[in-house]
Amino acid sequence: MKQISADIVVIGTGMGGGIISRALAESGKKILIVERGKRLPREPENWDATQVFLKNRYKNAGFWSDASGKEFKPGVHYYVGGNTKVYGASLIRFRAHDFEEFPMPDGISPAWPIRYSDLEPFYRKAEQYLRVRGNSGEDPYEPPRSSKYQFKALEHDRYIENFATKLKRKGLSPYHASMGVDFADGGSCIRCITCDGYPCKIGAKNDAETCGVNPALETGNAELITECDITRLEHDENGKKVVAAIGTFRGAPIKITANYFILSGGAANSAHLLLKSKSDKYPNGLANSSGLVGRNWMVHNATFIVGFNPFKKNTTKFQKTLSVNDWYQSSKYGYPLGNIQMLGRLNWQVFKSAKPYIPKFILNWFANRTIDLYLESEDVPDPNNRVEVSQSGGIKIIWSPNNLKVHKTLVSETRKLLRSVGYPFIFSQTMGIETNSHQCGTCVFGNDPRNSVLDEFCRTHDLDNLYVVDSSFFPSSAAVNPALTIAAQAIRVAELGGIGR
Repeated sequence: MKQISADIVVIGTGMGGGIISRALAESGKKILIVERGKRLPREPENWDATQVFLKNRYKNAGFWSDASGKEFKPGVHYYVGGNTKVYGASLIRFRAHDFEEFPMPDGISPAWPIRYSDLEPFYRKAEQYLRVRGNSGEDPYEPPRSSKYQFKALEHDRYIENFATKLKRKGLSPYHASMGVDFADGGSCIRCITCDGYPCKIGAKNDAETCGVNPALETGNAELITECDITRLEHDENGKKVVAAIGTFRGAPIKITANYFILSGGAANSAHLLLKSKSDKYPNGLANSSGLVGRNWMVHNATFIVGFNPFKKNTTKFQKTLSVNDWYQSSKYGYPLGNIQMLGRLNWQVFKSAKPYIPKFILNWFANRTIDLYLESEDVPDPNNRVEVSQSGGIKIIWSPNNLKVHKTLVSETRKLLRSVGYPFIFSQTMGIETNSHQCGTCVFGNDPRNSVLDEFCRTHDLDNLYVVDSSFFPSSAAVNPALTIAAQAIRVAELGGIGR
């Protein structure tokens, strides 16, 4: 068995793992970064919609199973950078009220053990790390900021500018989306149509690899090993510290010992690894004295909405520049509905994956005349929604979506809005269990070890040197993309969490 020793080990290179690696390395800490996948190659297929959406070239997580045991292919990517290699680079802060408790029709959105003010300085640093482009103060529902965005937001194409004008006439407050792309100022982004959902062939997406792992390695304080799949964590005799990570390195057994272990595999994989790491002291899974590891699995209620006008061609290439939060917090219904943002342009291949029997030429004509929106609403925590270890040892997801009244209202309002601004035909597709890029909640943080897995700095209550730094820590899902909040907390944990003291 190959054996490696390190001071700090980071397992996983998604947004949490990549950003905490950079923060620790830049502070002078010596770290070993472990990734089960490889570097995602830059190749022509990166921008080939047939390869990406019809052939699923980069979905390499194998199969998970649902409550009935039926297998599905999750929207998960095992590469350096994790799912951020194909994310839409929407980097938005949670609203201040997301950190407070409030009722929803199907349950409670619980309070976090920290408040927005605790995370705000680290949001600022995360925006600097990820070179986020945005216009401060343009969104009237934006939470308080201690400084303006460092980079100006991407401008709308003419078609989207006209759409924004029509929304304003309807009394809404569309604003330029906060995006993490390397545009202008000597950047490499070319505002292409192949961004949202695609890997970037020219490295212009500010993701966990380009803005986290790579800067960490450049310090000289970090080392990266790829194709290393960790399958078990082992603790000491007292059950108070993790002493080793066991797995395989390019097919051969490996054992990694360290003083600190940071688990950043994503909400499903982190919980799955803890549940598999059973022992006499932790018969229900490592760090699971609360019984909450794997519980409260959340993904957003999410719907793609397409407005279609057969007489109006959409010439936009980079469409993801607009967002609307008017219904996020205040609503005539008495509860928040969620966020509306643009999708990257949907092409015929995307529609073909949903409607395989419709001929290509019809789908292509249709795709050139649509405007494409992404709607997301909160999924409230439910301990019955959970991650388990399947009989074969794989990942099993038991999930029944909730808070659907809220999401259906958001969809209905958006349908009416699109019709009123010139799109007579509306089509929608609500995402199912296989679309889980906003997964969270499986190792919730809190102050009481009886009802949380982690403390406010994402250290497990049960083991002194084990941290979980990914979206697992979320007590609630909120209703905007989680990436920036994961990054902000990763920096906070690196600075205040006592790692490597």
